[in-house]
Amino acid sequence: MSTSTLNWLRKNTQVRTIRVAAADLNGQPRGKRVPSRFADAVVENGTRFPLSSLNLDIWGEDIDDSPLVYDGGDADGVLKPTERGFMPMPWLEAPTALLPIWMFREDGRPYDGDPRHALRAVVERYKARGLTPVVAMELEFYLIDDSGKTLQVPPSPRSGKRRKAAEILSIRALDAFDTFFTDLYDACEEMDIPADTAISEAGLGQFELNLVHQSDAMRAADDAWLFKMLVKGLARRHGFAASFMAKPYVDYAGSGLHTHFSINNSDGRNIFDDGGPLGTETLRHAVGGCMAAMHDSTLIFAPHGNSYERLAGGSHAPSGISWAYENRTSAIRIPSGSNRARRLEHRVAGGDVNPYLLSAAILGAALWGIENRMEPPAPITGNAYKLDLPRMAEDWGTAIDAFEASPIVPHFFAPDLIRNLVLTKRQERHYMAHLEPSEQVEIYLDTV
Repeated sequence: MSTSTLNWLRKNTQVRTIRVAAADLNGQPRGKRVPSRFADAVVENGTRFPLSSLNLDIWGEDIDDSPLVYDGGDADGVLKPTERGFMPMPWLEAPTALLPIWMFREDGRPYDGDPRHALRAVVERYKARGLTPVVAMELEFYLIDDSGKTLQVPPSPRSGKRRKAAEILSIRALDAFDTFFTDLYDACEEMDIPADTAISEAGLGQFELNLVHQSDAMRAADDAWLFKMLVKGLARRHGFAASFMAKPYVDYAGSGLHTHFSINNSDGRNIFDDGGPLGTETLRHAVGGCMAAMHDSTLIFAPHGNSYERLAGGSHAPSGISWAYENRTSAIRIPSGSNRARRLEHRVAGGDVNPYLLSAAILGAALWGIENRMEPPAPITGNAYKLDLPRMAEDWGTAIDAFEASPIVPHFFAPDLIRNLVLTKRQERHYMAHLEPSEQVEIYLDTV
């Protein structure tokens, strides 16, 4: 891989600096700026960060009681390029390349505290059974003018006017920001991110963009991580903010990150497809696993204090644990359409999640359900918000405690990652409690 990786850089001689970046537990890119003439050494030998650098809080601070810092001497890990290789960073003014990396221990073992390795471990379990998850993600985000004291939709570059109301599936709303979306699609092409349909959503200045399905769950999570980075950076070039924050406005819908997945066997056949609209027994077992793990995994789907503002009844986000056929009020939806494309849509996560941890939690729970032939309750019909359903963890503290104590979560997350994430979220919750809501919005707006 190193030769082909360096070939890209040598063909793009206009690039003078590179960024090497890994995702921390919050999905924040942590890395270094390196002159391109030293790229060979990074590609061939990797680079070094403290292990603790992937276990920072949302402000980028060390975790006070982490064993990785003082107790462990703040030891280094070795970070090596992922399979993705170099790609441009179209949101920057100067020609710059990004090299995604992930962390290993000194002896070459994957570092269990790296969220990308968490997903890799789940995918390897599928491979051992001759199975391949096929994954697609839908990401919702807001375009926001945050230049004043009050957040508002940016003025349209075409008309100079601001939208005063949400416009679901509005072509006019998309056209108002046509220059931004044209640049976004061009940038996705440059970065090889498979951006598909964009729509105007239910919130003020809210949009959704779909990433097409991939028979490579690692690449699908990479795409979502890179896409979030791109959208936020490119919006700033256009003079406004883009935010994947779960709930930036009290009076408008929150932003979700919906994950669609099916599973192919070694012959390339979708094992959820029974030739009809209901799907196979295996589909039900995957649903059963996802439902059984949902409460204890709430911290993955709602990782921040603001996340719980989105998970409220009647808010276009699920609050109860349920599944259904073609029903967007349920937590898990089985979409209609071609039998060959029979799949699950997991609708719980906010846009503020780490895509690697999200994918590991969903695919890990589904495989756990398949392995244990877990039958779900009957699918619901009608409005899930009006039903008496088991609930996800309803506040941040409960979610942290449930994640830490869960007998289910260790089926798909390593002990080190569970510990590190719990310590991180406890520290964030402690400091967030002393901040005004406006101060919390300011922190989350650009970071998540």
